[in-house]
Amino acid sequence: MSDVPDGSGQVPRRTTRVGDGGAPVSGALAMILAAIALVAGFFILRSISDGGEQSLDLPGSGSSVDDAPDGGDGDGDGGDATPTTLVAPESTTTTEPPLVVTGASVIVANANGLGGTAGGMSRTLEAAGFQLVDPTGASSAIPVLETTVIYYAPDIAGSQEVANSVNRVMGGNLEVSPLQGTPPTQDGSMGGAGVLVMLGTDNANKTLEEMNPSQPATEVTNPPVAGDTTTTVPPG
Repeated sequence: MSDVPDGSGQVPRRTTRVGDGGAPVSGALAMILAAIALVAGFFILRSISDGGEQSLDLPGSGSSVDDAPDGGDGDGDGGDATPTTLVAPESTTTTEPPLVVTGASVIVANANGLGGTAGGMSRTLEAAGFQLVDPTGASSAIPVLETTVIYYAPDIAGSQEVANSVNRVMGGNLEVSPLQGTPPTQDGSMGGAGVLVMLGTDNANKTLEEMNPSQPATEVTNPPVAGDTTTTVPPG
């Protein structure tokens, strides 16, 4: 563009036009671009912030079920683990077989030298359900016994079971043996009984409770029935 003289002899100033590459247009565009960049940066930062929070979710920190480790099956229960069930141990209480009090009668011989002990033990065993015959004394050929011994006649059926039951009610630690030869009684006889109790000083004048201090009463399953004959032992 040329300068036209205005007749005053001075050269007039050029008039600035907007939009021909001057500073006002460039400044407005820069502001618009800056605003766009600011908005874009805000959304980018927000997206990055959301992704970081999700990556920091830990089990038990309030994250969803899908974010918690689940052992590979996606149900969040630790995989294929099976809940543990506690089972109480089974009882191991041992029950003794019932006493056998019939099948053979019992005779008590005094082998301790204390008067009246054979009769007392006869009454005690009779009260426990056994069948008793009259008490007797031990043979003079044997010494005084400190420990009671029980014999049974092998030729009488059921005598061994009754002898074992007598042993149980008298503490359970006595010797039970088959009788060999002549019975060691004062007359060499058992009076028809199948079991012979040679009463020693260990159990003389004792009750069943005293002979079994830590054991409960034992069940008797076959007490004498009607028609059985039981000899009543006189005192002494």
